[in-house]
Amino acid sequence: MSAAVEPEVIPPDAPWPPAAAEKENFLNDENLEYLVALLDDIFRIPLTGIRFGLDPVIGLIPGVGDWITGAVSFLILVAGWQRGLPRVALTRMVVNIGIDSLVGTLPVVGDAFDVGWKSNRKNFTLLQAYREPQRHSQTWRDWAFLLALVGTVGLLLVTPFVLLILMVNWLRG
Repeated sequence: MSAAVEPEVIPPDAPWPPAAAEKENFLNDENLEYLVALLDDIFRIPLTGIRFGLDPVIGLIPGVGDWITGAVSFLILVAGWQRGLPRVALTRMVVNIGIDSLVGTLPVVGDAFDVGWKSNRKNFTLLQAYREPQRHSQTWRDWAFLLALVGTVGLLLVTPFVLLILMVNWLRG
């Protein structure tokens, strides 16, 4: 006969869920490093120094692969904005994501490009260059700039779908 399972009793003053008890931000360096390694360099081609991650692998999915990885890459940009990175650094991050997303739309060639470009690693390196927070609260100008960045990234993420639709219409004749 198996022993009875006792339910866990949580004291009334204990925060729930337990993760809410942590004051640490979800977009901390440890989590972002894991995400970057997963997307850009978790795998190694034997007998070479070539490393790649899930970014080029997911990018092989026609139409949505680059959209998915571009959306995940956006997390690093958000972390930079939260930490108060200068606008020029955030703009560089958007350009890195944009190049990755646009070139990634090219079948096979774009995925090979993703192996070498590693936009997430580039953006994480930019984030690390500004380890100390620049300021603690965002102004309305910061929010407007974030809105512009979101709009730009949104356009970059929609572009592959538009190109795919145009290509299908062109092939139909």
